[in-house]
Amino acid sequence: MATGKINVSVENIFPLIKKFLYSDHEIFLRELISNATDATLKLKHLTSIGEAKVEYGNPIIEVKVDKDQKRIHIIDQGIGMTEEEVKKYINEVAFSGAEEFLDKYKDAGKEAGIIGHFGLGFYSAFMVAEKVEIITKSFKDEPAVHWICDGSPEFTLESVDKKERGTEIILHVAEDSTEFLEEGKIRELLVKYNKFMPIPIKFGTKKETLPKPEGAKEDEPAPTQEVDNIINNPEPAWTKQPTDLKDEDYKSFYRELYPMQFEEPLFHIHLNVDYPFNLTGILYFPKLSNDLNIQKDRIQLYQNQVFVTDNVEGIVPEFLTMLRGVIDSPDIPLNVSRSYLQADGAVKKISSYITRKVADKLGSLFKNNREDFEQKWNDIKVVIEYGMLTEEKFFEKAEKFALFPTVEGSFHTFEELEAKIKDTQTDKDGTLVVLYASDKEAQHSYIEAAKTKGYEVLLMDSPIVPHLLQKLETSKEKVSFVRVDADHIDNLIKKEETTISKLSDEEKDQLKASLESAVADKGYTIQLEAMDSTASPFIITEPEFMRRMKEMQRSGGGGMFGMGNMPDMYNLIVNTNHELVGEILNTKTDKKRERLINQSLDLARLSKGLLKGEELTKFIARSYEMIK
Repeated sequence: MATGKINVSVENIFPLIKKFLYSDHEIFLRELISNATDATLKLKHLTSIGEAKVEYGNPIIEVKVDKDQKRIHIIDQGIGMTEEEVKKYINEVAFSGAEEFLDKYKDAGKEAGIIGHFGLGFYSAFMVAEKVEIITKSFKDEPAVHWICDGSPEFTLESVDKKERGTEIILHVAEDSTEFLEEGKIRELLVKYNKFMPIPIKFGTKKETLPKPEGAKEDEPAPTQEVDNIINNPEPAWTKQPTDLKDEDYKSFYRELYPMQFEEPLFHIHLNVDYPFNLTGILYFPKLSNDLNIQKDRIQLYQNQVFVTDNVEGIVPEFLTMLRGVIDSPDIPLNVSRSYLQADGAVKKISSYITRKVADKLGSLFKNNREDFEQKWNDIKVVIEYGMLTEEKFFEKAEKFALFPTVEGSFHTFEELEAKIKDTQTDKDGTLVVLYASDKEAQHSYIEAAKTKGYEVLLMDSPIVPHLLQKLETSKEKVSFVRVDADHIDNLIKKEETTISKLSDEEKDQLKASLESAVADKGYTIQLEAMDSTASPFIITEPEFMRRMKEMQRSGGGGMFGMGNMPDMYNLIVNTNHELVGEILNTKTDKKRERLINQSLDLARLSKGLLKGEELTKFIARSYEMIK
């Protein structure tokens, strides 16, 4: 038996490892199983090229918990190690990594998940164990060895009688980590980190029902047998070729990823690239609502089938973080800080590749089955609109498939819309005015006024619309988007012809004075307009520019600073050609005039959804009085 001292200048390396990595205690299992997987895959490679003269067979990795003895065993049937290799890989390499780690992170506090990056994987065992043993036999014809270390730099190394090839690691779990002796806890970690590892992982056994033998009686129970409980799926869908998968395979993989999700995904995108970087994965479009605060962080990032994180910010463009699915790439540097990730060249390329793939897929779905795409539009528009707003490349490609729905329920691409409305909705300055509503019910009367003129009204109701419209207006020549309640319809799309006012200038001044005294405390800006005599007498409008700026500020980013908290601004447009307005002007008593103005104003407010509470109650009481 040999004893030795690990070649390391920092005496108290283990307490330091424990302290630094404490926040991520549980990843010891991920690291040790990753090592076991590597050892098994290395053996597979060596047997395939004829360098290892042994049978590869069907190796598994086994995890066992011995609660009474306070031990966890991790056993593989991989490449194993000789005595020389144990000395080299366990005593020297890992520790030079540990020292490098300490130098680099002395002041960094708990930088998440640094393990693995510095060859420290094996030593993560000491985060939960007070003593660690390795029993290993190499595929080479050499004796097996047994290494023991109790968390000080001293270790012992001796020969041992082990017949099977591979490595067994035994953790003697420390008092402060006994939660890891609970089977439920280990199962949870195996499912979290190792659900799709490429080598089967056995954790205990389970009962399996066998078919009943021929001629068995009805009430005779079916025979059962104990079988290995394999907790992972070594060949998940994303590791296969798209040509080998059917629609149902993608759906069942979605259920495997999100067992608690009851809605089917709308469609999937299979990523598969090997140049200039390696990346595979499957992204799913779930049904999305209009809420931008929906749960993000549902895309899982893997490195060679080992789960790394579900915070894919920086790797996946932000607008796609609302999707679900898996991305697997050996080229994404793991266990390093976010800021490093975002500055990394490979990561930037990956992000733009994913953007392109998603845009291409949306384009082909639109082209191949437009009807289906239109039906799904409301469930996916938030992602597309957000992408158009934040990613220039995506914006360019989205021209082909971004839809503009009308209040009637028909859908147009911008090009189609332009062709349809350019004759009717171009104003006297040659600007194409696109009218839209954000709420069909609330803006009903304004929509009707536009339809009477033969104008098309879009329904744009997602929360980022003000930002998106701003972007569309700056990217297109002579196009302006205006909400239907921003002004009266003749002012929204100004044509050459003007309607003659029935009132003289003097009468207008008199009318304006009466109106101003009646609505002085309401905060409306009064605008007298000569309109068609059939148009509403009073209309309340909300100027597009101010309203849009405020909405942009409220929904975050953009807009004019400080406008988010400003009170809403309304104009009161009075149609000088309406007979009711003439009556207001010619009424003999001030009391009657005031009553007509207030009743008309309240009707306009009711139409705009502004009449609420006490004022609404008074209006209703007053209206009943009038119809008695």
